[in-house]
Amino acid sequence: MKKNTNTMRKPEWLKIKLRTNDNYKDLKKMMRGKELHTVCEEAKCPNIHECWAVRRTATFMILGDICTRACRFCAVKTGLPTELDLAEPERVADSVAMMNLKHVVITAVARDDLKDGGAYVFAETVRAIRRKSPFTSVEVLPSDMGGVEENLQILLDAKPDILNHNIETVRRLSDRVRAKATYERSLEFLRRGKEMNSKIPTKSSLMIGLGETREEIIETMDDLRANNVDIMTIGQYLQPTKKHLAVEKYYTPEEFAEFKEIALSKGFSHCESGPLVRSSYHADEQVVSAKERLDQVKQDQAN
Repeated sequence: MKKNTNTMRKPEWLKIKLRTNDNYKDLKKMMRGKELHTVCEEAKCPNIHECWAVRRTATFMILGDICTRACRFCAVKTGLPTELDLAEPERVADSVAMMNLKHVVITAVARDDLKDGGAYVFAETVRAIRRKSPFTSVEVLPSDMGGVEENLQILLDAKPDILNHNIETVRRLSDRVRAKATYERSLEFLRRGKEMNSKIPTKSSLMIGLGETREEIIETMDDLRANNVDIMTIGQYLQPTKKHLAVEKYYTPEEFAEFKEIALSKGFSHCESGPLVRSSYHADEQVVSAKERLDQVKQDQAN
């Protein structure tokens, strides 16, 4: 693959104001004390200061901090994990209770070294949070867990409030951008999730700026809706290091606003679309919106 040696200058709307207040420091200290990881830090999320310092929310990353896949857009460390921490679910649940979170997102590195893809630890984390914070809604964001249906069933048996799995990019670019995951397998994963439990809203995220066309973005929306995905997020791809794929285009806030309108017109219950939007951005608001839509659909069917 030919490297893009040109570095595009970031536009003004991507400049971030850092807010490192006491909330931020307390959260960081707690994460280290509990030996926990967050995707906020590992993936260098641009919203970390807003979420930690202002909203006091975080996305926990379980199953360690070493991913078995080496996707060309992701800053998370890759390699072969050497351990499985079965006590991690309880530590995550303790932290959620200490933070008094209304909504929590649980994601993970891909663990292709495990037969269940990490499904058991995912499910135990959901159950531990339910026991210690019964009023907290729980969103899970797993890999495709090898595309094994039994692994997905293990996770859904824990009854998370939202099943999130990211499509990441458009069909044409998927093999170039992602490692081991495929576009079709991600669609199948989301479709199976809805078939296994229609009461659980499904969600997916698309990052743009990697060379896709407007038509391909809209095609991806159609593919997600064809597989009954309820929530979509769209954000700008930002190159984490020079070793990763280069940015091909910076979309304007106006273009993101247009994509949001298109997504909503196609039937998504909620769409977050903006330059700094990431999969878990304002996730607490999305779960409410999705449930309201599902309740409305049930009411319409009853009438």
